[in-house]
Amino acid sequence: MPLQIETIPCRTDNYAFLIHCDESGETALVDAPEAAPILAALERNDWKLSHVFITHHHADHVEGLDGLKAEYPDLRVVGAADDAHRLPPLDMAVKDGDKFSFADETVEVMDVSGHTVGHIAFHLPDEKAAFTADSLMALGCGRVFEGTPEMMWDSLSRLAALPKETIIHSGHEYTMTNARFALTIEPENEALKARAKSVEAAREQGLPTVPSLLSEELDTNPFLRAHLNEVKRAISMEGAGDAEVFAEIRRRKDQF
Repeated sequence: MPLQIETIPCRTDNYAFLIHCDESGETALVDAPEAAPILAALERNDWKLSHVFITHHHADHVEGLDGLKAEYPDLRVVGAADDAHRLPPLDMAVKDGDKFSFADETVEVMDVSGHTVGHIAFHLPDEKAAFTADSLMALGCGRVFEGTPEMMWDSLSRLAALPKETIIHSGHEYTMTNARFALTIEPENEALKARAKSVEAAREQGLPTVPSLLSEELDTNPFLRAHLNEVKRAISMEGAGDAEVFAEIRRRKDQF
């Protein structure tokens, strides 16, 4: 039976995601930015929280966990073994390449370090869903706070290699700003221009622009396109290495 996935806006621009199985009654949460809106969504759907999957240690992804555990003291917390010293106490510590089962579905763990060292993503291949938090974002990627540009480029390249129909559930509503920046890199990209208009229309109506299709990210997200000759030409870096081009795009975004 297909799982239900609900996007939960939290704080000012964060997203959390509930993953529910009607058959088993299990419900997992990806990241816990804020307890109140997550508890409200659980009550509205009449779901009971059983698991929390944590992508990384930043406060805006874990601060709601204590409030959730107060309501659901038996929930199981899953996070990265390599980041366990900075995470809330884990019931299951996982590493890159690990697989575990949730509601009879396989969950694959991917190390996507760069934004932080120890950041992980959760890929549910049968659901064609990946939860990437602050690694791959809609039309963007997270700042490289702890890793290196080479590390982040490797992480993004691994995510880019997932099936194109994968739905990318990322951690923030930054898409409008990301679109404006992307157009400075590829102003003639027709797919990007169309997407920017769609994003603007959605935001004017207060609608989320997350999740997004990986195929759409491959066509429009400059951080996934650093290996392409047309992007290298656009920023006068013909002949440069892919990671070097990514680093320059990231530098420009940081100054945007």
